[in-house]
Amino acid sequence: MGITTAVQNRGTCVVALSGGSTPAPVFQELSKRALPWTDVVFTQVDERLAPLGTSERNLTAQLDALGDLPSRWIPLPVSEPIGTPEPADLTTFVDELESVSGRPFAIDVMHLGLGDDGHTASLVPGDPIVDEVTASVGVTADYRGTRRLTMTRPAIDRAGLVVWLVAGENKAGPIAQLLAGDPAIPAGLVRPYESVIIADTAARP
Repeated sequence: MGITTAVQNRGTCVVALSGGSTPAPVFQELSKRALPWTDVVFTQVDERLAPLGTSERNLTAQLDALGDLPSRWIPLPVSEPIGTPEPADLTTFVDELESVSGRPFAIDVMHLGLGDDGHTASLVPGDPIVDEVTASVGVTADYRGTRRLTMTRPAIDRAGLVVWLVAGENKAGPIAQLLAGDPAIPAGLVRPYESVIIADTAARP
């Protein structure tokens, strides 16, 4: 289900965005499309616990590309000053998403990336958050110098459509594992309703 179809079916579309450098030009191109933007709600799949407005925050690049659209934003609740988000903040975030998408919240269109270690969202090999099956959002352990907020496997599995954007020859192995549903990598554990993989030539297995 795409953005237009979701809006036609229930009057709104919830789009969840991941971070990384690969999606930036895709987001820029997406912003130029004639879509029902006033009926779109943007949220985030994952976010670093880093200061607002810095390059470490996924939200910075996401707003640069899409922030001028007449859409609503429900970003992940990174606290200022930076610290572990309070449980009440996570509850408020979930409540806001449920107010526009139903309970439990279900993302209409979710963008995911794929790491060279097989992670997706901020579900990283060895992190206990990978095995979370109750909460829809949680806080990770440290990964490459930063803790993160991330949607969990149940939230990913409820998405109507997952669009994977993958680039680089170091992703060829993880894509093969993703396609095989290999449980050895976090990306291989997710089971969304429908997936589309968009990969450059170098990333194709």
